Amino acid sequence: MIVIGAGLGIGKLAVAAAEGIARQPSAAAQITGAVNLPLFLLEGVAILGEVFAFLVLIL
Repeated sequence: MIVIGAGLGIGKLAVAAAEGIARQPSAAAQITGAVNLPLFLLEGVAILGEVFAFLVLIL
């Protein structure tokens, strides 16, 4: 469930970034820079969720 939610969030973020770059190609660097931090945070939350889920199963 955790990975599915993170995947959906990352997908929506990527779609919005692609649409923004398609509308204004000159702002591609700024859009890409603004997308990186939330993307990394979503990935981090997904990884932490997986680790906690495995720890709950093991312990």
